[in-house]
Amino acid sequence: MLLSLAEWLQTLMPQWGFLRVFQYITFRAVMAALTALLIGLIAGPTVIRHLTALKIGQPVRAYAMQSHLVKSGTPTMGGVLVLIGIFSATLLWADWHNRFIWIVLIVTMAFGAIGWVDDWRKVVAKDPEGMRSREKYLWQSGFGLLAALALAFAISENSNARVFELFMAWVRSGFTIDLPPTADLLVPFVKTISYPLGVLGFVVLTYLVIVGSSNAVNLTDGLDGLAIMPVIMVGSALGVFAYVTGNANFSKYLNLPTITGAGELLIFCAAMAGAGLAFLWFNTHPAQVFMGDVGALALGAALGTIAVIVRQEIVLAVMGGIFVVEALSVMLQVSYFKYTKRKFGQGRRLLQMAPLHHHFEKKGWAETQVVVRFWIITMLLCLVGLSTLKLR
Repeated sequence: MLLSLAEWLQTLMPQWGFLRVFQYITFRAVMAALTALLIGLIAGPTVIRHLTALKIGQPVRAYAMQSHLVKSGTPTMGGVLVLIGIFSATLLWADWHNRFIWIVLIVTMAFGAIGWVDDWRKVVAKDPEGMRSREKYLWQSGFGLLAALALAFAISENSNARVFELFMAWVRSGFTIDLPPTADLLVPFVKTISYPLGVLGFVVLTYLVIVGSSNAVNLTDGLDGLAIMPVIMVGSALGVFAYVTGNANFSKYLNLPTITGAGELLIFCAAMAGAGLAFLWFNTHPAQVFMGDVGALALGAALGTIAVIVRQEIVLAVMGGIFVVEALSVMLQVSYFKYTKRKFGQGRRLLQMAPLHHHFEKKGWAETQVVVRFWIITMLLCLVGLSTLKLR
């Protein structure tokens, strides 16, 4: 039977008692963060050199900010570095028998593959638009729906075997079985209100959260370091929720549903934080490498999946407020332009340029000002999100 490094060390505890520390999630989370950080820092220069040698440079759209033209040719697809760190550290330190770890890893890999194809078309086919929106959305929808269906039953049972049993019971019932209260939609800051979703409602909501967060992070990734630091902060906060909901004592005290096995996601969140910090070392202004869709789509989907597992979909929207606003700015800009073009014959814009970070650049903010201020806002929003643990 295959074992992760942490599990193998735990088997040696009878001989070496000091290895007992490896059974604690918190210790393994710290080790996962350090492992991912070191992998990223050590492998970073090599990855960047290879991307540069392959001429995988970021194409800059003709209508982009003039100040960004100097970035043309900077290596992209650097999100691969983040994913290597996350996958390596998670597989080393997490419990391989945990169903949530594998669901999150598979979703992250699937959305990363979509981003890889998109980036490859941009840099190899020299098409600045990459994968067309309809094709990208089709693949995201397919993976998102599969993940949503798996999660509907994974969070509803306490063991891997019973997850499949519940799914088969749902099929035999003619798709009418309701999910237990652990799958209800929680309302933050309110102690007693939750909304039963049913399987269909759960799948629809989960699909929207995963696909929406994936695209929102991708839209935010437009300035040096802008997306990765909020991903680190939001992911770390979700790690706290994972640890609490996976612990029966803590979840009962805080009046949260107990999701058996969710605590192991703290390992993944810690690995994401470590890998993200390593990437930020090379992505800070002026960036030596860009994340690309391979990283942004994958990390956004991972955040959405974790939020669903720990039943904090609304809190994710709060803590990831920057991602939400960035996505809404694009949607409103496009919708208003189309509406005014139909009505007046000429399209008008709400913002000087979308996404929102480019609007502030047009208003005269320096790139680093936009980035750091968005970081500060995200930090405040994460604190608000974490306060929902107690303020209920």
